[in-house]
Amino acid sequence: MAALDRAIAGALNMATGGLSGGLLGMFDSRGRILGLGRAAAHGVSARLGRAQGRAERTQLLDAAHTVIVVLAFFEVLEEALEAVVQEDPPLSLNDLLLSRREQITVAGGRPAWDDGFAQAMMQVDAPHPAPHLPYEDTLVGLRAWYGRLASRVVNFLRGLAVWEELPASIRSEIADTVHDSLPERAVERYESLYSRLVVEAPEFRYWSGRLDHQATRVELRRALAGLEALLSVPVMPHDPPVDVAQALSRAHQAVLHRRILDTETAPEGMHVPTLGEAYLDPDFRVRAVDGQGSPAAEDWWEEAPVRRDLTEYLTGALTSEGLTLAPLLVLGQPGAGKSVLSRILAARLPAAGFLPVRVALRDVRADDELQDQLEHAVRDTTGEQVTWPALVRSAGTALPVLLLDGFDELLQTTGVHQNDFLVKVARFQEREWEQGRPLVALVTSRTAVADRVRYPQGTVAMRLEPFRREQIEAWLQQWNLSNARHFTARRLSALTWEVLEPYRTLVGQPLLLTMLALYHAAGNDLQGADERPLGEADLYEALLGSFARREVAKDARDALRDAQVDDLLERELQRLSLVAFAMLNRRRQWASTAELEEDLAALLGRHAHQPSDFREPLGQAEITLGRFFFVQRAQSIRGGHTLSTYEFLHATFGEYLTARLAVQLLTRLLDHRPVFSMGSEPLDDDMLFALLSFAPVFSRQMLRFARARLEQLTEDDRERLSGLVIRVLGERELRADQPYATYLPQRLRATVRHGIYSANLVMFVLLLTDETTAGALFPTADDPGDAWHSRALLWRSSFEETQWTDFALALSLRRTRDGTRRDLTVRLRQDELTKPEATDAHWLYRVPREQEDVWWQRTYWREIWHKMDLAAGTNDGVALQALRPLFESLGPLLTTFNGGGSRLGTSVLHDLLKLWLQGGTGMSLEETQVLYRRVGNALLVSDREGVLMRHLRPVLVGLLDRDLKRFPGQEARHFVEALSAHAPAELRELLQGRAEAAQFGVPHGE
Repeated sequence: MAALDRAIAGALNMATGGLSGGLLGMFDSRGRILGLGRAAAHGVSARLGRAQGRAERTQLLDAAHTVIVVLAFFEVLEEALEAVVQEDPPLSLNDLLLSRREQITVAGGRPAWDDGFAQAMMQVDAPHPAPHLPYEDTLVGLRAWYGRLASRVVNFLRGLAVWEELPASIRSEIADTVHDSLPERAVERYESLYSRLVVEAPEFRYWSGRLDHQATRVELRRALAGLEALLSVPVMPHDPPVDVAQALSRAHQAVLHRRILDTETAPEGMHVPTLGEAYLDPDFRVRAVDGQGSPAAEDWWEEAPVRRDLTEYLTGALTSEGLTLAPLLVLGQPGAGKSVLSRILAARLPAAGFLPVRVALRDVRADDELQDQLEHAVRDTTGEQVTWPALVRSAGTALPVLLLDGFDELLQTTGVHQNDFLVKVARFQEREWEQGRPLVALVTSRTAVADRVRYPQGTVAMRLEPFRREQIEAWLQQWNLSNARHFTARRLSALTWEVLEPYRTLVGQPLLLTMLALYHAAGNDLQGADERPLGEADLYEALLGSFARREVAKDARDALRDAQVDDLLERELQRLSLVAFAMLNRRRQWASTAELEEDLAALLGRHAHQPSDFREPLGQAEITLGRFFFVQRAQSIRGGHTLSTYEFLHATFGEYLTARLAVQLLTRLLDHRPVFSMGSEPLDDDMLFALLSFAPVFSRQMLRFARARLEQLTEDDRERLSGLVIRVLGERELRADQPYATYLPQRLRATVRHGIYSANLVMFVLLLTDETTAGALFPTADDPGDAWHSRALLWRSSFEETQWTDFALALSLRRTRDGTRRDLTVRLRQDELTKPEATDAHWLYRVPREQEDVWWQRTYWREIWHKMDLAAGTNDGVALQALRPLFESLGPLLTTFNGGGSRLGTSVLHDLLKLWLQGGTGMSLEETQVLYRRVGNALLVSDREGVLMRHLRPVLVGLLDRDLKRFPGQEARHFVEALSAHAPAELRELLQGRAEAAQFGVPHGE
């Protein structure tokens, strides 16, 4: 046993990176490595208590875990070999031992030659638990690792001289035991050892997530309460942080006592709760960034469960080595609380073990190195200048924690210039590790930009989830408690979940919840006169108008009459609407200050704003947006200049403002008065064309907003306005001018702009009328069907594929005829997506309906094939790939048609496919007979002896063999006679033979 202990000691030392020598005292004083498992990690707690700070404690924890991973395997290996020795006494354990060098090789490292033993030990990488992984995943990884280790052990044993001396049965027993049972037994032993380590070192509990989650499911946590206690573990006494480190700690802790809103934002008389009182720990999802998919995509997160143990997760993440190698990326929607989380975390980290340094990336120079940015942030926070190494030294043995807030602001303002920011952070972590200053890094960002990022290996992403009902109710409880006096004085009722529930998509984000609470606290009602919840459009109008009115009133300072305030309010909302169009027409959810300045100047003209001091004068964009609560400003500093972008707190704010202005511009058409009483003059749609010709405005949300605004018109006005919009549609097609020529949010071909504009106008006509026709939309067209088709081709060529899909799925069509005139009825789809109505070949080819069967043929099926190929589109390509065998074998039947009576006109190829796919028991006998008769008609016009007939023959025979058994005998005979009446003689005889065989039940062959 002593010999085995010594041999396994080499593998243990190797697998722990040479740290096991310092760990032996934690476990056992007898010098026997396998005794560690039997001692069950006694003494670990005492040894960890002597660690010099958090970083060393984490390293010892990591090493202790590696010890039990390797130990679990070699313990069960010893037991297995002992059993074999007992069964075969001549076999000695010493014959099967591994030297240190051999152990290194077996456990996964390479032999230690000239480059030294320590380097060889670093080759082994045993699996570790991680707070973002389910504990079961760790066990699966361990089972696979033990399986590979078992294979190496068996291969090593097979290389020993004694192996060949063993009986074949013994060799087989050893190999089978090590291969088959050892990995599972090692996992079981590991779980036992791990459970004992959890008792000695609580961090192991949070590494694996082996928690009783019942408490976290019921309890709502506030401001990461409990994190400080979980992280305040006993370590060797050391000097507390001094100088700048101490000042940083004080500054971070002061954040908890600040109000969530400044006094200017809150209505007069309100008591705003502090951050520590109001902040609720959010639910979250977390998973490793593995290169498969993007964290910006919703479906990427589906594999990660929603968790409610943020405090415990952060405890595990901050006490394991993972975040010292690559940053934790915290994602969320605007207003989700990412920045606040970074502030709360900085305040809660105990100064005895951690040195939090929070950097608002918007306030530092984007081109600076990370170390310079850190030093700049420290100076802004404390007022003291210090170098990074000096700061770390002043913190003693505390572990630095970098909280880099607002990475998305760097991306938005500098473009791809900063897409490698996370890689730079990881490199900085690597350098600091090498210098003996390991640190943890956390970066916050909006989810939407996560697909524009380069991720270093080992990155973990965490996404903050919207508030659920219980969290909203807890937030409201604190809000109502803080403002009970204010509500009483204003005779306002408390804000409840029942009032907010209709706006669930908004109040799930903490900042938007605060916005609605402020709106209510200012004396505004979230219910209409009928005590029903405000409609979406009404709520947005009231909400945005309320905040805009407050800002206008601040500027006016009671110097303006109500009518003047109303005019200024409308002006502000229209400017905000132009900002919303700036984002929509660039097809993204933000726009830079420079872009907004260009747009506003192009549409409204240059605006001179005189500064009141020596500062640089504000531009129109900054004047418009800088003061609104519902607009988020992102900024960074580059080359000494501040770069800013703006974004609405919620995308629906921009969608509402877009729909609002579009409807305003449309309704102004009602005021058109021609100068002369005779004739007519073109309608003025210049601003409409400028704004509505760069991007579609028919997202489902925008359509709902626009419909709600248009429904405020009288029925007569809606009818008259639809006619005016149709008139604009026709007039604009004949104009080549480009109004507001300097307004160019993106460069588009003139034809593309006309296509987008006309599609948008068609959508507005449908919103006004519910249903219209192609004839009404294009009144001068000789054939409305052709007119619709030509515009559809224009729209398709003007849209990106996703836009074309959205447009197509928003509409439903029905083909109609008035005598010989073709038309289409068009309406907005209101229900779930269903299959389109069947296409009638009579409508396509304008073939009159007869009382009896009618058939016709066109010979250009090859041209159809080649025109689809020429288009080279994805949709056409998919259809061509599926249809190619039909084109090659039965092409002429594609343009051979049957119709007449009340039935749809269909191609013979359609009828054959329907018989094949839906025949048998899928349709009635009568319908089956009709389809076969229509196929038989095609034999009149088909190539009777050529390639087509050779391909058609086995198809018909196969279908008949399946279907004839359904018909009574004599009826089957008559049915086949009718089918084969026009067939070539050979085929007619074959089909009739099939009918006779089916009638008398005689088996048939080809």
